[in-house]
Amino acid sequence: MQADFVIIGAGSAGSAMAYRLGEGGARVIVIEHGGTDAGPFIQMPAALSYPMNMSRYDWGFHTEPEPHLGGRVLATPRGKVIGGSSSINGMVYVRGHARDYDTWAEMGAQGWSYADVLPYFQRMESWHGQHDGGDPSWRGANGPLHISRGPRENPLFEAFIRAGEQAGYPVTRDYNGQQQEGFGPMEATIHNGQRWSAASAYLKPAMKKGNVEVIRAFARRVVIENGKAVGVEVERGGQIEVIPAAREVVVAASSINTPKILMLSGIGAAAHLRAHGVEVVADRPGVGANLQDHLELYLQFASKKPITLYKYWNLWGKAVIGAQWLFTKKGLGASNQFEACAFIRSKPGVEYPDIQYHFLPIAVRYDGKASAEGHGFQAHVGPMRSKSRGAVTLRSGDPKDAPKILFNYMSHPSDWEDFRTCIRLTREIFGQEAMAGYVKHEIQPGAAVQTDAQLDAFIGEHVESAYHPCGTARMGRRDDPLAVVDPECRVIGVEGLRVADSSIFPQVTNGNLNAPSIMVGEKAADHLLGRTPLPRSNAEPWINPNWRTTQR
Repeated sequence: MQADFVIIGAGSAGSAMAYRLGEGGARVIVIEHGGTDAGPFIQMPAALSYPMNMSRYDWGFHTEPEPHLGGRVLATPRGKVIGGSSSINGMVYVRGHARDYDTWAEMGAQGWSYADVLPYFQRMESWHGQHDGGDPSWRGANGPLHISRGPRENPLFEAFIRAGEQAGYPVTRDYNGQQQEGFGPMEATIHNGQRWSAASAYLKPAMKKGNVEVIRAFARRVVIENGKAVGVEVERGGQIEVIPAAREVVVAASSINTPKILMLSGIGAAAHLRAHGVEVVADRPGVGANLQDHLELYLQFASKKPITLYKYWNLWGKAVIGAQWLFTKKGLGASNQFEACAFIRSKPGVEYPDIQYHFLPIAVRYDGKASAEGHGFQAHVGPMRSKSRGAVTLRSGDPKDAPKILFNYMSHPSDWEDFRTCIRLTREIFGQEAMAGYVKHEIQPGAAVQTDAQLDAFIGEHVESAYHPCGTARMGRRDDPLAVVDPECRVIGVEGLRVADSSIFPQVTNGNLNAPSIMVGEKAADHLLGRTPLPRSNAEPWINPNWRTTQR
């Protein structure tokens, strides 16, 4: 097959691009190192802690020892499978706040303000929340990506939302609509009881139509001749070959692998490339820089009532849930269990939310280890806009070597202050009347942990990544020396090469990154096809009118 476009990566953005480019009549080859997404570990929403920890589906990256976290090494999972990280993530669907995109535009990503990107979010969605509040005019009805809400049958979900209301916060019926700020139901990429990844939504339908092909191979570098990208060098079946692109090459390999591939292709900080024996094609010091993420803590509480998911946390319980899901696609197996959430502001003078909550009706860790105390529940909480920045760099000039990843987590003093605020605000929420019938005591950090020093010790030891890395090939003006791509996703200094995934985010968005990554793929496809972008939206998002003077 001769391809007009060759895309590296079958993840959130890559799959969306393949679908739209194929729909536009182009011939597309998608290169993916990982294999099939078939099987219950990926397809059953409640099994989400498994694929993230399976080497078959995950690249298995780790950070370097993080200097501000006492040298801790943190896992950095990235999907190595059809659908990429959308096949191993928590399935939480968050567009981000309107102001996130307005900030992007201010940072030089012209044409990516909220008014510009909202129509793309609407184009990609099939929203199933109409019967649960929210305004359908803000949402999409006919897109490939199905968005649903959990049933919230466990009374703890409603208690969490009520507690937020009692603490004086707004309630929002749709944080992906006009008003993000507040407590409300959480949305997920789950459809008919199954994970609805970018592979299910975009890639498989595109392959059925015939002009999109997926090649399973390891992408080594982009082949650049006379300043123009002409193809991708891959390793397949022990052989190294080049897959040619008649029009353009697009790198959509994740915020970890994309900068690595760019650097191995000769695009990056010149001195760094030369140090690893790579010939410099374009001196772009922004490649690999500007790495950001969200960190979170799990605040856990013991439950007075045996109503949490702990009662299923045994082999028999999991077998029953698994069997029910296999035969009916219903029951607890059909939910990611994140069914209530909140976005709040940390203090007066913050214009839009900078703290996110995921509520979970069990006390458990991402790796699937339950709390020793039995019945409990937890809130995942963390600041949205950390000032800390890290970098992805080459470990060597060998494509087989994993890159060096250093987030430089908690390197900015405000991060510690923000996390202490998160803990104190969370305790206040769980101290409300709505939670009184459920909260027995605080498991972690525990009631004894109160002073700044005690809280900081707890934070340093327990803070975890929310797995939202981005920013390592950021979008900006063509004359910005630290920008890697221009607002049409074109790599500055090379012809015929674009980047379209979470690498191009100038700043991390509010919430989980799967939705914005898919949106980038959708919008980039229009740029690749030379189409006029969708008309801007006139919708006015809600900003708390008293944000200058009040925290809630």
